[in-house]
Amino acid sequence: MTSGKSTIGPILANVLGMEFFDLDKEIEKEEDQAIIDIFDQKGETYFRETEWRVLKRLSEKSDIVISLGGGTIIQDNNFMLLKSTGKIIYLKVSPEILYMRLKNKINRPLFKDLVMGDRPKEDFIGRINEILNKRSNYYEQADLIIEPEEQPFGLIVDKLARNILKLFNEKN
Repeated sequence: MTSGKSTIGPILANVLGMEFFDLDKEIEKEEDQAIIDIFDQKGETYFRETEWRVLKRLSEKSDIVISLGGGTIIQDNNFMLLKSTGKIIYLKVSPEILYMRLKNKINRPLFKDLVMGDRPKEDFIGRINEILNKRSNYYEQADLIIEPEEQPFGLIVDKLARNILKLFNEKN
């Protein structure tokens, strides 16, 4: 969530000569509805079922980069599909930076109540840490972990591209 996937992903795909897909945007297209509205009107279970269906369809393609929603990977079926069909990259960003990026976003279902309630920073950081702790077991199993806040943007894409090509060359 707000780690830079949707910003870095298209650039990375371009550098690698691949096609880029943002999973959340693909879900919104299929449902003709914003993610936050899907959560509000149909619930998380419905959203996760739709997410699985769209991810499965995308995973049948080759030479693509997919930006995932932050919770996608913690669904066991998604995780196993991702591990079996591609490489997982984790853009690891500190809770403090995530807070700065999330504090005014009303379109994030897991933080909408905090933003709308004008809650203190500590509440946000607490929620971020809670979510990261629940997800860390999956995130830490990524094939490549990058900490983007510690590097200039151009170097992140360059490093990712080199490491991804290395990962795929090891596979073949």
